[in-house]
Amino acid sequence: MEEQKSSIFPAGITELKNKIAENIPFMREKESEYADKYKLEKQHEKGKLHAIERITMILDKDTFKEIGSRVTNHKSSLGLQEDTLPYDGVITGYGFIKGQKVYIYSQDFTVMGGTLGNEHGKKIAHIIELAIKTKCPVIGINDSGGARIQEGVNSLAGYGDIFYMNTLASGYIPQISIIAGPCAGGAVYSPGITDFIFTIDDVSNMFVTGPKVIKSVTNETVTADELGSARVHSTISGVAHFRYETEEKCYEGVRNLIDTIPQYYGDKRTFRQEPYVNKNQKALESILPERMTQGYDMRNVINEMFDKDSFIEVQSEFAKNVVVGFAKLSNITVGIVGSQPNFAAGVLDCDSSDKAARFIRFCDSYNIPLITLVDVPGFMPGLNQEMKGIIRHGAKLLYAYSEATTIKLTVVLRKAYGGAYIAMCSKHLGADYVYAWPTAEIAVMGAEGAVEIIHSKELKTVPKGQIGQFINEKAAEYRDSCMNGELAAKYGYVDEIIDPSETRERLYSDLIMLRGKSELTVVRKKHGNIPL
Repeated sequence: MEEQKSSIFPAGITELKNKIAENIPFMREKESEYADKYKLEKQHEKGKLHAIERITMILDKDTFKEIGSRVTNHKSSLGLQEDTLPYDGVITGYGFIKGQKVYIYSQDFTVMGGTLGNEHGKKIAHIIELAIKTKCPVIGINDSGGARIQEGVNSLAGYGDIFYMNTLASGYIPQISIIAGPCAGGAVYSPGITDFIFTIDDVSNMFVTGPKVIKSVTNETVTADELGSARVHSTISGVAHFRYETEEKCYEGVRNLIDTIPQYYGDKRTFRQEPYVNKNQKALESILPERMTQGYDMRNVINEMFDKDSFIEVQSEFAKNVVVGFAKLSNITVGIVGSQPNFAAGVLDCDSSDKAARFIRFCDSYNIPLITLVDVPGFMPGLNQEMKGIIRHGAKLLYAYSEATTIKLTVVLRKAYGGAYIAMCSKHLGADYVYAWPTAEIAVMGAEGAVEIIHSKELKTVPKGQIGQFINEKAAEYRDSCMNGELAAKYGYVDEIIDPSETRERLYSDLIMLRGKSELTVVRKKHGNIPL
């Protein structure tokens, strides 16, 4: 048999079969039966890996154990005979990632297009239930043509069972979805409920209604890629959290994320107290530009402040005016929410509010400490944002921070204006400690804008040639009297003014001091009503 030329396949077909057969007992079959049953070549011809290859690439070597290998379809209709679909088109089981246990399922497109029947759905729901019981993450690899039409309502029942278990697991165990092929119709809502969605260029497609349906209903002509490619969901819709060029890189990304986050609610593995790891922080002293209006990349601050190469950015291509992701601070996992002055000046809008709020709620679910780095000029003004519902979207961010009971530490680097100052985890929303760098400005708005309002009558009498000088003088007065960090510190809204180079060590000390903190219950209720 010929070797595969594509770089995503580390070995030839024969070698790969042998490797898989060695790792997985149930695959020790005759070569002819194996080739017919698992149809590796069919997937490879499409530039895709087979379901079992994907599992072995994600998990540690020799750790996968299958569950439900003998399950098959039980209903016969429209020409579909009973007991003809091996494992009913989905491989399910458990294994380990960097020593951490996980449950996993992988839909097999070579078995009737990976369509979901009743038993298929039950297998996935059962895997999620087992993950809940054993307190470990669950990973789903989606590659399916959707509901199995021949099974009618039983197929829909399978989806319903999965959605219910996804919701039950939410906030208790991390749920990761990988879109490794088509994911259409009702199938999209399981990944939609899970915590993180991974996509792959030229492989992933995800949409509620496909091109044919859209053409028949709205008469619009679109392609599958235009509707739901990895790029669309990573950059425009915000549905996807990660995008990779190849399956191999995607699965390594999954492994790194699993190794970084807690395994379940209450897992303290990622918050072990270890001796402080010193790191030279002198670069932070000069990282901010001289001009207050000049942009810079907040990721440079993050990379300097936290452990080397530890930052895992989430939704890096969507709502770029805010940066969110996980990093290590002296080996402690933390969640970071940071303004991004390099994009739209770091202003908050509808999408960035949603992005940050969702991330905050994940971190709070697993008691991952939140560190907020603030350099925000306000909420985005304009008709488009108001019509899109910036009031509703911005309220999500306020609600998420206020409701979060995990450790919350905030650092104001340069500016925090207006309602955005409050929204970015201010003291008023329950931040445990708020720090400000000496460069920080905290106020209702920027100095120039404030001058134009406060001195509007005087400005009418100032000669044209002197307006610029007048505004500059008054802006300087306003900065000194109304918007420096010292003023906020006098009222207790800022706990300390600290030098940039002191920030890392101070944050580490706070994490250790606040570890295991308890919250006072003010109002007893079932739950609040977040403005979704």
